[in-house]
Amino acid sequence: MFTGIVEETGEVLGLNRSPEGARLMIRAAEIVPGLRAGDSVAVNGCCLTLTTQNGRALSFDLLNETLQRTNLGKLAAGAPINLERAMAADGRLGGHFVQGHVDCTSEVLRFEPSGADHRLEVALPPEFAQLVVFKGSIAIDGMSLTIAELGENSFTVWIIPHTIAVTNLRTRRPGDRVNLEFDLLAKYLDRMMTLRGWPATKGQF
Repeated sequence: MFTGIVEETGEVLGLNRSPEGARLMIRAAEIVPGLRAGDSVAVNGCCLTLTTQNGRALSFDLLNETLQRTNLGKLAAGAPINLERAMAADGRLGGHFVQGHVDCTSEVLRFEPSGADHRLEVALPPEFAQLVVFKGSIAIDGMSLTIAELGENSFTVWIIPHTIAVTNLRTRRPGDRVNLEFDLLAKYLDRMMTLRGWPATKGQF
């Protein structure tokens, strides 16, 4: 379990593919103390298990399912990557409940400054539209964000300067694909409504 509060931006060292998947190697700093093989780390919002550690160099094994469902398979050496350790039982829940189970990737449509802030618009896949509500939570590349505008085929979040400074958003451009994890409670509610045969209006419950 994670909170969607990025602890640091690491650097991709390499991605070695194999028939079974791939091994992702990154360099980190802030999350390294106390980290051990077997620990969970959210990497661009995707929960991965630390396989090996050599100082600040960390390695994770990726399944083909992970490569197909997330943007991790598109990472190149030198790319910045959002990192968060699993939430401690006595820690603060600064964002929202994030599992690290990426639902899909989606395209950045617009990312533009507005005063001191930035406006980020992302395409909304129709199969997930019922899980998104105005002022609801969503995780984008592992960042806990609030939906500020909700359209028919997209949603918008506002990004403060601090988030730009401490995450990989500073490198994002229109056309890039970001990892999306929709709200856990919305998923359970949608599932219960579906099983009971209750109709839902698109985009809201």
